[in-house]
Amino acid sequence: MKVHARPGRALAMIVLGLVALGLALAASISFGAVKLSLSTVWDALFHYQVDDRQHQVIWELRLPRALAGALVGAAFSVSGALLQGLTRNPLADSGLLGINAGSGLVLAVCFAFFPTVPFLGLMGWSFVGAAMGALMIYGISRASKGGLTPVRMALAGAAISAMLIAVSEGIAIMFNVSQDLAFWYSGGIAGVKWMQVELLWPCIVIGIVLAIIMGRSLSLLGLGEETAAGLGLHIQVIKSMIIFIVILLSGASVAAAGSISFIGLIVPHTVRGLVGSDYRYIIPCSAVLGALLVVLADIGARLLNPPLETPIGALIALIGVPFFFVLARREGGSL
Repeated sequence: MKVHARPGRALAMIVLGLVALGLALAASISFGAVKLSLSTVWDALFHYQVDDRQHQVIWELRLPRALAGALVGAAFSVSGALLQGLTRNPLADSGLLGINAGSGLVLAVCFAFFPTVPFLGLMGWSFVGAAMGALMIYGISRASKGGLTPVRMALAGAAISAMLIAVSEGIAIMFNVSQDLAFWYSGGIAGVKWMQVELLWPCIVIGIVLAIIMGRSLSLLGLGEETAAGLGLHIQVIKSMIIFIVILLSGASVAAAGSISFIGLIVPHTVRGLVGSDYRYIIPCSAVLGALLVVLADIGARLLNPPLETPIGALIALIGVPFFFVLARREGGSL
C-alpha cells in the first residue's frame, strides 16, 4: 500500500478555500436579523466608532460568532481526519464515536450541580468528558472477540453515544436543565462572545498545528503498524498523541458550540478523494474546508427561517446522514 499525494491540488484547495472562507466570513458578519452592507462591515473592522450601534453589533455579536464558527469547523474536521487515519475507518468522527456525547454528559452534570462554573471550567470538564467517551469506546471495542476493527469501533461508538445521551437527558429532566442542554445537542454559535473566542482559539490552533506535525506519522501508520514500526515510528506514542489532539480539539469545540456531528466525517473523506491519502495535505485542507462549511451553515441557519434560527447541527445532519449511509454502503464490504 502506497501513500498517494497530490500536493499541487492540495495547495490550490487551501488557497481557494481561504479566499472562499474570507468571503463567507464577510457574508456571515453582514447577514442577520438586520442586514448590514459590506461597506459598513469594512468600516467597523478598520474604522471602529464606539458610539455607532451597527459597529457595536458587528464587533460584539457577529464577528466573534463568525470566528468561532470557523474555529469549530476546522477543529471538528481535523479531529475527524485524525480518527479516520488512526483507526483506518472512513466512518470515524468524534460525534459518531461518542466523544461529543461524553462531553455532553459531563456538561449536563455541570449544569445540574455546578451552574456557576465559568466557561473556562466548562471547557476543562468538556475535555474530561471527551476523554471518558474515547476511553470507553476504545476499551469496549478492543476487549471484543476478534480485537479492534473499524466496524466494532463504529458499533461501540453508536452504543456508547446512545447511552451517554440517555443519561444526559435523564439528568436534564430531573434537574430542570433541559433548555441549557438542548443548546449543546442542537449545536450553535449564536451566543458566542469574545471571552469564549479568546479561550477557544489557542486550544484549536495548538491542536491543528500538532495535527499537521503528526501528518507524516499518521500517513505511515496507514501502511500498517509493522511497516511503520520498521520505519522507526513509536506506535503507542503516536497513537497516544493523536488521541490527545482529538480530545483537545473536540473538547474545546463541544464546550463552545455543542455537539455538531458529521463535520469530521464529510470533510476529511471529501478531501481525501481530492488530494490523496497523505495526511500532511489532508489535515490542512480539512481545516480550511471544515471552517468554510460551518460558516456557510451558520449563514444558512439564519436565512432558512428568519427571524428564527435553525440549529447548525440539524443543517449539517441533513447532508451528513445520507453521506454516512452512502459511505457505509460503499465501504461495508471492506470493513
